Amino acid sequence: MTIIVTGAAGFIGSNLVKALNRRNETQIIAVDDLTDGDKFRNLADCDIADYLDKDDFLDRLRQGQFFKVRAVLHQGACSSTVEGDGRFMMENNYRYSCDLLGAAQAQQIPLLYASSAAVYGAGQDFREQREHEQPLNVYGYSKFLFDQYVRRQLPDARSQIVGLRYFNVYGPREQHKGAMASVALHCFNQYQAHGKVSLFGRYGQYPSGGHLRDFVSVDDVVKVNLFFLDHPHQSGIFNVGSGRAQPFNDVALAVINRLRGQQGRTPLSLQAALREGVLEYSAFPEHLRGKYQCYTCADLQQLRNAGFKDATATVEQGVARYCDWLLGKQQPLQMPFAQVGAA
Repeated sequence: MTIIVTGAAGFIGSNLVKALNRRNETQIIAVDDLTDGDKFRNLADCDIADYLDKDDFLDRLRQGQFFKVRAVLHQGACSSTVEGDGRFMMENNYRYSCDLLGAAQAQQIPLLYASSAAVYGAGQDFREQREHEQPLNVYGYSKFLFDQYVRRQLPDARSQIVGLRYFNVYGPREQHKGAMASVALHCFNQYQAHGKVSLFGRYGQYPSGGHLRDFVSVDDVVKVNLFFLDHPHQSGIFNVGSGRAQPFNDVALAVINRLRGQQGRTPLSLQAALREGVLEYSAFPEHLRGKYQCYTCADLQQLRNAGFKDATATVEQGVARYCDWLLGKQQPLQMPFAQVGAA
């Protein structure tokens, strides 16, 4: 049967395609918008049956042109948390998803889609309940609004609908994301290019480099998607994170020490990294004040109740694996030296 992956040339989408290939799944229709043509690199080592532009795909799906679709894994979206064009964001993330869900339900095709921890905003309770959801930016609002639409559809759904609220995802195949790439990739590129890493300074009640996020490996995100693909009778909205809140300092140190270890050098403590000048801080940017999640931590109880029991990687484990993958590739994408932590 055919599996359709939207956003297939993007970060999480391409990791899903590759994981499906490892399961000997090649009857995959990859859907994306390749206006940014360099994203094709994420699919160059993947096996797919066909590629379609996202607008052509939706028209063809509505017309029932696909034969025996097992599921649609909908990863396509504008994921920029600093995008200010609300009209574009709502059309691309909300309206497109509504139309896609309608077409999938009409043909009883399961839909697994990417939501986001951005729906929780500045809250401190990260449970999948309406009272905890108050997004801080239009990206988060576009994801929040579709989740509300899904909640209204679930009682009468004709096939599986699963919303996956991704927390801070990092890992292979995200180099095209530029400023919106993970903290881990920015730290890696900075250390490789300049021998040091810069993080955001103090903001709110959090010290420099001490803002806490749930950093989750894309490997774990893929496992959750495949779990629900294999359990088509499970529906709902679920957090997808590590279940841990770790400071940005942990990510920076994991990168620094993995790269030092590759050079045969001893690991550094936070105090030693600061003393040696390989870690530094810059003033928190004005344009992010009031729009920034200082703390996130996925409550995984609902995911565990659904039957997903796999352990999730810590920052130290996942970032080390990611650094090894990056070192095995060609020279990393060079980015200008800048503060890390905007996503």
